[in-house]
Amino acid sequence: MPITPLSQEQASGYHVMAKPVGPACNLRCLYCFYLEKYKLYPDRTETVMSAETLEAYIRQYIEGLSHQPEIHFAWQGGEPTMAGLDFFRKAVKLQKQYAEGRTVHNALQTNGILMDDEWAAFLAEHNFLIGLSLDGPERFHDAFRRDAAGRPSFKRVMGALETLKKHEVEFNILACVNRQTADAPEEVYRFLRAHGSGFIQFIPIVERSIENAAPEELALVKPDGDIEATVTPWSVGPLQYGAFLTTIFDLWVRADVGTQFVQFFDTALEAWMGYEPSLCFFRTQCGDAMVLESNGDLYSCDHFVYPEHRLGNLMEMPLSAMARSPEQHVFGAAKQEKLPAYCRACAFHFVCKGECPKHRFLTTPENESGLNYLCEGYRHFFKHVDPYMRFMANELRNRRPPANVMEWVRQQSGASPEKSKTDPNALCPCGSGRKYKKCCGKNA
Repeated sequence: MPITPLSQEQASGYHVMAKPVGPACNLRCLYCFYLEKYKLYPDRTETVMSAETLEAYIRQYIEGLSHQPEIHFAWQGGEPTMAGLDFFRKAVKLQKQYAEGRTVHNALQTNGILMDDEWAAFLAEHNFLIGLSLDGPERFHDAFRRDAAGRPSFKRVMGALETLKKHEVEFNILACVNRQTADAPEEVYRFLRAHGSGFIQFIPIVERSIENAAPEELALVKPDGDIEATVTPWSVGPLQYGAFLTTIFDLWVRADVGTQFVQFFDTALEAWMGYEPSLCFFRTQCGDAMVLESNGDLYSCDHFVYPEHRLGNLMEMPLSAMARSPEQHVFGAAKQEKLPAYCRACAFHFVCKGECPKHRFLTTPENESGLNYLCEGYRHFFKHVDPYMRFMANELRNRRPPANVMEWVRQQSGASPEKSKTDPNALCPCGSGRKYKKCCGKNA
């Protein structure tokens, strides 16, 4: 479990996720928040990013990060493979041209529908990291992830997964957690563990929509708007999500630490180590992860692609200038500045930081706006994992593998640390130097 603090260069940089075909996609996933973004460009005639825009993006992005020895590109959609393999051949060629010897990394998120041997061979040759969308067993995946004709996609995605494995392409599983899958955490985890690569990212589905939206209007609304909206029926419930994570964590911490890497658990451990979490959701401020539309428009965040969050176009303004603009600074700082007092006083503020601003549309018990929709679930999860995280953090500080937590759990005779029969006055087994009753046993 590689846990390292952010370097000064990483902290001062920025990241752009490019969408070479915008919201265009060959699937019609019911819960997709980006598919309707085509309404922002009613006059658009070309879907694929032009050669001129592609070159300007790669050149400006590399130039803007001249202080970094390694450059990370990310491609998403919609479905980015719809841009075609020649598009990405051109992209790699331009990266080599402008990087001038610096290391370039590429990550691409895909639904896998177009994945074949030619694609996989290219991805393997150029060391692309793939994020493959797979929600779990067939009945869960196909419930929401179908194509325009209503046909299921599970078997095609599983075929793509095997093709990636055959060509030894590095990939992570991206599993969306919705109202249905959240009720079957053990089944979902065991399936992904059996068929994946050992790396899993769980993505909570939380969307709000307005009723009777006009054809030209966006139905899914941003959290800081004053339009009345309701949470979609497929969105995961707050406590439901917390219970989902907790169940999977209990499976993972007993048998899979060091062999299965769950992004959420790694991020939490960073916080318990005292580091600023690498995942933007849990950082103190945001604003350093932007989105580039296929026409060159830059937006503040993937979840805030709305006209008021458009920073400009890279064909008219340098990418670095937009990324470091006052408007983007205000956007990023708002995450911390608008955090309710209720959240600031929370025992788990150090790890949560209010999570993503996209989800902050509830009010606190004191009727203060800005409470995260998933708050109840996060509090449930963080309270549960606290003793385990303390133990693993202590192992890391003492240059021992955090996987030792599995043996520690076994020593508790099958009980969780909170319910162990450890003498309350004995030193806590997490290594803190405090009595058990004052440390991991305080919630027993």
